[in-house]
Amino acid sequence: MKYAEKYGVSRASRKYNKSRSYIYYWINRYKGTLESLACQSRRPHHHPNQHTEEELALIKRMRHRNPDLGMIELWFRLRKQGYKRCPESLFRVMRRLGMFPQNKTIKKYIPKPYEQMTYPGERVQIDVKFVPRSCIADPSLKLYQYTAIDEYSRLRYLQAFEEHSTYSSTVFLKNAAAFFKKHGFDMECAQTDNGFEFTNRFSQSKKHLLTLFESTAASLGIRHKLIRPYTPRHNGKVERSHREDQKRFYSSHRFYSLEDFATQLSAHLRRSNNIPMRPLHWLSPREALSSFTVQHV
Repeated sequence: MKYAEKYGVSRASRKYNKSRSYIYYWINRYKGTLESLACQSRRPHHHPNQHTEEELALIKRMRHRNPDLGMIELWFRLRKQGYKRCPESLFRVMRRLGMFPQNKTIKKYIPKPYEQMTYPGERVQIDVKFVPRSCIADPSLKLYQYTAIDEYSRLRYLQAFEEHSTYSSTVFLKNAAAFFKKHGFDMECAQTDNGFEFTNRFSQSKKHLLTLFESTAASLGIRHKLIRPYTPRHNGKVERSHREDQKRFYSSHRFYSLEDFATQLSAHLRRSNNIPMRPLHWLSPREALSSFTVQHV
């Protein structure tokens, strides 16, 4: 541009091997700055089939009167008012005019740091495992494994039931408390999920009534703690123990009655409480409990 201003368009055309029309095009664009020569949008300023001002006014007026109406129903009502465009065109215009509500920003959930237990019985996780149908010989029989695991020592107590109810949960809680008491510590806190066998938290009619499990826990001096809804990782230790039960026990055993299941489950409990675990520095739950007892005697 500077060469053309100084020596003329014809000389600049010969020097840079560009046509004179090409140089005139850029001279008309050049305003003395590099920004004036930057690439610009080639989008047309108007289109022969674009919405008219009357159509835009009709859309705005109809949307103002019906702010919560769905787009298809809005398009159906606009057709009755003489609107002849297709739904896709209406969608593009409404999006350009900002007529769709903005997505609400959901605050990211940041989990709290895990609270490590400092002594046995400080918190015990309780959950129920449905025994797989492939392990039960009688198709009419249903079996359930109730599990309680001490978060500090990983010592577990298992019990077999054929009923999944708050009564079974209550019986299990009493037996689990006695089991841990026999091993030298009391259960201070029982942590469960929000199932109806434990709580009425999500019941429509009995929300404010205590279940038999909750009232029994209170009478035993055990604090009942509920995990965050739909967050099974908060009960991760008992969930992981159920996965190990599936791999080590249910994948290779078969049960013919409740009594048979209880007998085999008792043998599995003795075995699982004596298996070394990495979180316990390769001690078994019984060894970890004994080590804690020796250190604090």
